[in-house]
Amino acid sequence: MLTSRYTSIYALLMAAVVVASNFLVQFPVAGNLWGIALGDLLTWGAFTYPVAFLITDLTNRQFGPAIARRVVFVGFVVGVALSFWISVPRIAVASGTAFLIGQLLDISVFNELRRKTWWKAPLAASLVGTVIDTVLFFSLAFAPIFAFIGANDEFAIGSAPILGAFAAEAPRWISWALGDLVVKIVVGVVLLLPYGALMNVLKPMPQAAPAR
Repeated sequence: MLTSRYTSIYALLMAAVVVASNFLVQFPVAGNLWGIALGDLLTWGAFTYPVAFLITDLTNRQFGPAIARRVVFVGFVVGVALSFWISVPRIAVASGTAFLIGQLLDISVFNELRRKTWWKAPLAASLVGTVIDTVLFFSLAFAPIFAFIGANDEFAIGSAPILGAFAAEAPRWISWALGDLVVKIVVGVVLLLPYGALMNVLKPMPQAAPAR
């Protein structure tokens, strides 16, 4: 059946993105920008994770919210289970919690706007989901208040410069969160291009609400 086949493909892609992002978020980006160490502001996970929202939005557009939630739950279970193997448990727990809440919010926002101009639903949905996901993930994964979840990399707890021109400093996990959020938003906007290109290929099925 077409729906089952596409659901399986979307779910596998979702799980792959979650696992890859959970692995890459442990590695700061090397190099400097305007005298600021990128490793204090950004991890490689920021470049891969926005693809999860693209997958959710394409599923939602083609098959509707029920199938989109199914893909999210499958990706959640498989992705988190594998993440316990490739990363520390605290990263896996934080990722699973943030992923589930962020993706479900994405689905809700997309449904509210899906009859609007084609780019409004995916853009607004991914922005809302990205902000909530980033706040939850970095707080649960690195904030000292959530240390009861498990240990993490001590590198994330040190101080790092943000707003370099003003020499402001914050815990490194906060600077990571801010840097990752900016990159995720930029990548999310860029991903509107493949979303728009795939609209003519992945037509909405009868069970999906009308979309443009």
